[in-house]
Amino acid sequence: MRKLILYIATSLDGYIARPDGRVDWLEAIPNPDLLDYGYDDLLAGIDTTLMGNSTYQVVLGMEGEFPYADKINYVFSRSARPDAPYVQFVAEDPVAFVRSLKQTDGQGIWLIGGGQINTILLNAGLIDELIVSVAPIVLGAGIPLFGDGATETPLTLVSSQAFDTGFIQMIYQPA
Repeated sequence: MRKLILYIATSLDGYIARPDGRVDWLEAIPNPDLLDYGYDDLLAGIDTTLMGNSTYQVVLGMEGEFPYADKINYVFSRSARPDAPYVQFVAEDPVAFVRSLKQTDGQGIWLIGGGQINTILLNAGLIDELIVSVAPIVLGAGIPLFGDGATETPLTLVSSQAFDTGFIQMIYQPA
């Protein structure tokens, strides 16, 4: 069975984006050694991404080419839409879709976000690993890592690492 990995950064107060979806605050934190926080290793171990439509819109707004063009990319949308370059839209139930996807052959699956899809898949018990990097910033408002309705989910800490940039990365698995 394929592993579903939530790899994500959050502010110290638990937000993954500003209220308007922007993540510019991540680049504002000094990173003189250009640390990638395990991003390249993650990309090497996955062949599929999942994201909500709002997160997809943020990715489209980033400079440069679509960053995951070499992956299979699914975007959850509440309405059927024609596929776009590098992306297949999914209007069906995310839980049923991900259960089926995890049964197929392939590498790991990266759950990019956002908060709503994170909550749905957490509540369904489908996230196998959570790699959460906490940034040294308080945003005060924004899109939470998990939305309203997240169920209590015990986790086991697999590892943690502090970086000179002030980020702390924790890897959890469901208990």
